[in-house]
Amino acid sequence: MEITASLVKELREKTWIWMMECKKALMATNGDIEAAIEELRKKWLAKAALKADRETSEGAIKIVVEWNKAYVVSVSCETDFLANSDRYKDMLDDVLSFLKAWKTREEAKDMIDKNYSLEMGENLQIKDFQVIEGESVWAYVHSNNKLAAVVVAKVSVPEEKLKQVAMHITAANPEFLSKDDISPEVIEKEKAIQLEVVKNDPKMAWKPEQVLLNIIEWKMSKFASEISLLEQEFVINPDQKVKDFIGTDTLSKFYRFSI
Repeated sequence: MEITASLVKELREKTWIWMMECKKALMATNGDIEAAIEELRKKWLAKAALKADRETSEGAIKIVVEWNKAYVVSVSCETDFLANSDRYKDMLDDVLSFLKAWKTREEAKDMIDKNYSLEMGENLQIKDFQVIEGESVWAYVHSNNKLAAVVVAKVSVPEEKLKQVAMHITAANPEFLSKDDISPEVIEKEKAIQLEVVKNDPKMAWKPEQVLLNIIEWKMSKFASEISLLEQEFVINPDQKVKDFIGTDTLSKFYRFSI
């Protein structure tokens, strides 16, 4: 069967795979469109092994909030050029639809492999694929689509306030909600580090032991404030802490995502 330009174009429009690859697949299947699609998928399996260990430091995050649920997906790739393309955004929409339909992460990855990986020619990996629920949920995705946050409140809170806290989280990168949430292991590890710093500082050698202990306690208090969301200086208004803006017992948890 003659492989015409219109036939190649039809396969291209169905798969979004390069014209030359489409022509080769049609030649191998004697012009059968459906068989050519399967041929391209089989060919991807061979290419996938070559791409699997390539670094995926780029990508994009997509979050949709509906009622009290936040649907979060992020897919990493190799180049920023691909991550910013409209086709990549189409893929994220498809992955999000899988999540909303309660499909598994494995099913979503299989869909990506079959419908996008060969066309895009890069190693594509799902980084985040989860549903977050709460009484009041809000999300923020930074303009570069590589940083995002979700905040969950115990009670109903104005969306604008939750959004501003989510924005703060992407910028300040807190590790814990409050000081009380910091594990003893984290505290002890940091305390050991600060003790070594003090011991090795010549300026501290002459100071009385009680003064040194007070310095350590001050350093630990500062450390706890720096990694606790509620104790951090609010990025939008550094004159107040986050807890002064949102309340000390308003949030139940938060999440930060990055590519």
